[in-house]
Amino acid sequence: MDLNDLRSAITLMSFALFIGLVVWTWQSKRKSAFEEAARLPFEDDDCMGAGK
Repeated sequence: MDLNDLRSAITLMSFALFIGLVVWTWQSKRKSAFEEAARLPFEDDDCMGAGK
């Protein structure tokens, strides 16, 4: 196995991982979880000392 073959294999695995991540992210069953996570910075948290 040549070094260029190894580089090609790593590139293909990285691309497959990227495509898998995109598919996982755009699944409709995950939409509510992502929307909830997006609202977290705007929620008031009393235990963090927000009233000070």
